[in-house]
Amino acid sequence: MGVKFGASILSWIPPLWTAEGGLYAIEKTAAAGFDVLEILLPRAMDIDTRTVKAQLKQHGIEAICSLNLSAAHHIPFRPKEATSLIKTALDKTAELEVNLLGGVLHGGIGVFSGHALTPQEEDIVCEVWTDVAHHAAKLGIDIAVEPINRYESYVCTTAADVLRLAERTGVANLGVHLDTFHMNIEESNFYDPVISAGSKLKHLHMTESDRGMLGEGNVHWDDLFRGLADINYSGALVLENFSSLVPGMAEAVSLWHPSKYDADALAKGSLEFMKVKAAEYGL
Repeated sequence: MGVKFGASILSWIPPLWTAEGGLYAIEKTAAAGFDVLEILLPRAMDIDTRTVKAQLKQHGIEAICSLNLSAAHHIPFRPKEATSLIKTALDKTAELEVNLLGGVLHGGIGVFSGHALTPQEEDIVCEVWTDVAHHAAKLGIDIAVEPINRYESYVCTTAADVLRLAERTGVANLGVHLDTFHMNIEESNFYDPVISAGSKLKHLHMTESDRGMLGEGNVHWDDLFRGLADINYSGALVLENFSSLVPGMAEAVSLWHPSKYDADALAKGSLEFMKVKAAEYGL
């Protein structure tokens, strides 16, 4: 079975889940021809999973869940709060009958200590990951941790960071969630991190170097797809590009220049690009 093609809710709405916005994202995802919608769970966890599950089924869309930690849940500083939030997110993921939770699950986005990650902080991260991964295993859920760039985090910025800490935990259902925007900043190439992750690569954000149309920026897509083919990747390829024409999006994700495309054009063009590349590399 080949890869599935998905869109993030951020393809359609700012990162603040509402009942109306969620339904709109589901409808737009289905209309654009995607298989999957990545639901970025609200940190308040005020999502009606029964209704959302019914809406997904009605529109023939599968789901993947993700969660991004904030300052209030920065694992090195607030491990108890982070553990509680991630476990609640896992419970919501299970209610949606989804078997993957991805996202920035190592530290709060934009939170810094003023120094590199310390051994003591590593220990804290590994303790939290072990705890939540065991909870996830009981629910039949894999966790995929997304490294992000140095300007947004100091905890995990590369695939190697996630893999090293995950190996320390010894937990089988803890993997990697890569994002080509962050890879373009932090990785030396797009092939080796994919190969290093191998079967631990559970999820992938497809986004251009400028968050615009896939294929029009600096991401080395052929190197990425060659790696995916070599590891027989069969997870989802989820589009995560943004349009400033979506109300509230520019401020939410720092789009300080007008986007060349609206959300519909970005989705259509990027989905076609992903399908052509996946076919080219036999995914």
